[in-house]
Amino acid sequence: MRVLVHTIGSAGDVHPFIGVGRALKARGHDVHVITGAVFERVVRESGLEFHPLGTIEDFERLRSNPDLWHPRKALQVIIRGAVDPSYAPILELTRELHQPGNTVLLASSLAFGARNASELLGIPMATVHLAPSLLPSVYHQPELHGMVFGQGAPRFLKKIQWWIAGKVVDHYVLPQLNRLRQEHGLPPARNMLLDWWHAPDRVIALFPDWFAPPQPDWPQQTRQTGFPLFDERGIREVPAEVRDFLDAGEPPVIFTPGSAMAHGESFFREAVKALVRLNRRGILLSPFTETLPENLPPGIRHFSYVPFSEVLPRAAALVYHGGIGTCAQALQAGIPHLIQPMAHDQLDTLARVRKMGVGLGLSPAEFTDGRIAEILDRLLTDSFFKENATEMAACFEPETWMRRTCEEIEALLPGAKGTIPVISRD
Repeated sequence: MRVLVHTIGSAGDVHPFIGVGRALKARGHDVHVITGAVFERVVRESGLEFHPLGTIEDFERLRSNPDLWHPRKALQVIIRGAVDPSYAPILELTRELHQPGNTVLLASSLAFGARNASELLGIPMATVHLAPSLLPSVYHQPELHGMVFGQGAPRFLKKIQWWIAGKVVDHYVLPQLNRLRQEHGLPPARNMLLDWWHAPDRVIALFPDWFAPPQPDWPQQTRQTGFPLFDERGIREVPAEVRDFLDAGEPPVIFTPGSAMAHGESFFREAVKALVRLNRRGILLSPFTETLPENLPPGIRHFSYVPFSEVLPRAAALVYHGGIGTCAQALQAGIPHLIQPMAHDQLDTLARVRKMGVGLGLSPAEFTDGRIAEILDRLLTDSFFKENATEMAACFEPETWMRRTCEEIEALLPGAKGTIPVISRD
């Protein structure tokens, strides 16, 4: 079976699909990843076929836009900078790579162009949602910026709220999308948020039910599996300096604002001051060296990238933006979380981390060295957080989750070449 993986976004959006692609290849499938040009190395080194969407310059231009992290402006930035330009190349590459009767499409939440290709070429498709905030519900409602009515509101008010949110998404997405659909004789897309962006064949939710229980109003075709957890371990070598630093003293606190955050100056400035206040060792992770304070104090080191699975098990805590993939890695490591949510799914991640009792949060306005030090001290000295984190780490079943994910994809094309017979679920 040939699997065409369409994914749009930063490392946190792309890594999970590489992980799934590696597992599918191990099961005998021919996997092609269509994503940003900046990910060519990691895709190819993972043993998968690679096809670029846009250029490295396109990716860097989008990543450098500060509005990418604005709670209200981010959607328009992403749609104009990444989604709209993807429609034509996704269709062209899918036509080129399609093997009739032997192809399935795997698409990230924002890879809307894959749905066009699926309808035009008659290819079965699964939409893959990495975070529960991408599945609206009036029961357990995801925590999102701008939502006026909270969990305690009546369902009819939540329904109105989602309808309004859907109209906002339609405003930004539908004009360009429907122009292309009209050109190809496809009916107009409608109601993006609540309907259209969920593929009718299959929706795969890549997070476990203990993290986000399934809701009665999720699409009926939704199948929930678990976190994919790919982080380039075994592909990207861990620098000797990292191991030496970890061996040289007490477990450090890890700080990262996310791989796509090009404007983390204040994040790292306050992080360093908080570590000094606490007399704690720390690791700052970011590819943007220019966002770091000069002359880091002894006991604080910077590295551009290290697979989380290599460092988090040896860390005291993780301070981060609330990205779902980073959250999963910290949960698996069994360490406390301090989250500074800015946009996207991050507020919802914080809400779930708080509910599990494994972490706390600070808004960007609250993210000052004094408050960071105060919250970190609580996380590191109150056994409540570490005990809960250890308990959640014991819930991880990465091999089972990945097997189930592969089975759901294979079920789109039963009997396809290379498909391993379905194993009974645990």
